[in-house]
Amino acid sequence: MKFAHFSHVWGKRGMTPTQRYEQLWRELQLCDELGFEYGFCVEHHFRPHESWMSAPNIYATAAAARTKKIRLGAMGHIVPLHHPLRLAEEIAMTDQVIGGRLEIGLVSGVTPLPFAPFGVEYGKRREITTEFVRFMKGAYAEGGGFDFEGQFHTFDYGLRFGVTPVQQPCPPIWLDTRDPPTLEFCAKEGLNTGYFMLFARETVAPRYRVFLDLWRKAGWAHKPNIAYSCAVYVDETDEKAMRNGLEHASRAYRGLFLPSEDPEMVRKAQMTAADRYDQAGDPAAAEIVRHVLDADYQLEHDLVLVGSPETVAKKLKRIATDGVFNTFLGEFNFGELPEPELMRSIRLFGTEVMPVLRRFEPF
Repeated sequence: MKFAHFSHVWGKRGMTPTQRYEQLWRELQLCDELGFEYGFCVEHHFRPHESWMSAPNIYATAAAARTKKIRLGAMGHIVPLHHPLRLAEEIAMTDQVIGGRLEIGLVSGVTPLPFAPFGVEYGKRREITTEFVRFMKGAYAEGGGFDFEGQFHTFDYGLRFGVTPVQQPCPPIWLDTRDPPTLEFCAKEGLNTGYFMLFARETVAPRYRVFLDLWRKAGWAHKPNIAYSCAVYVDETDEKAMRNGLEHASRAYRGLFLPSEDPEMVRKAQMTAADRYDQAGDPAAAEIVRHVLDADYQLEHDLVLVGSPETVAKKLKRIATDGVFNTFLGEFNFGELPEPELMRSIRLFGTEVMPVLRRFEPF
């Protein structure tokens, strides 16, 4: 298995954004020392009560200046919100600036909230994203000189990028998706993929098994990375973990709803979000959303990992097998977790959980 520090960069009460970013760099410095392979962040917009991260390339550049080995990137860039030329240029430049440590994480977008302000049609997001992958790979492979004709963008100006990535022909690409046609595209193009804890492992696991079969048929010699992300808190004993971390873990995803302390308003927003998943034909995700702030439900279904190193390693091994993933994106900073507990959790995970699972292959 491989391991990543993953961050929504949740807004924190009592912290300015600058202070929150400085805390983030301390987390990543520790992860770098402990041998985490990756550091990933989101791209979110217009939700100040939730995420303070709208520019993943700035995240990667700042984090790289404070670390030595950990690979960095978005998980992921919301592709339809960007002009493809600008995004491809910035990705190439970021890989140069950080010395070839970039991972290119892409998403098509889960919520329609930012699409209207950016003037983008939400219903075409997947097609826009897969077209961008073809454009970007082609442009980099041609040394920065390219023409391209697609459904959404056509470039026939004889353009050349000022720089192309250090990693040739292209840095590793991840396309976070559980959509079967998009997974088929990922297998054909050799893209890593993954999913978030809101999407039930038992529902999506069969889709990833099909993806793995398509990957093998495509002739790729290496295994893909399939990522899974959830909140994790590790302490010296199960008792200490429950006492110090469970309440914060149960509130880890409160920011996905409303910036209100009124339980009824938060619950109403939660039910509205769950109804959207029901209407989209994903009742399992709707069920998780309805209970995502319920600590007992989260523990019962292993939607957060809270416990001693032994307990967390055991749970992670089981859910990786059931959920068909080999790369764990741990979200360590959530709720109002104090920094001493946060850093102790990361250190225990890195020194006592990761070594147990390093050689474990879920598929």
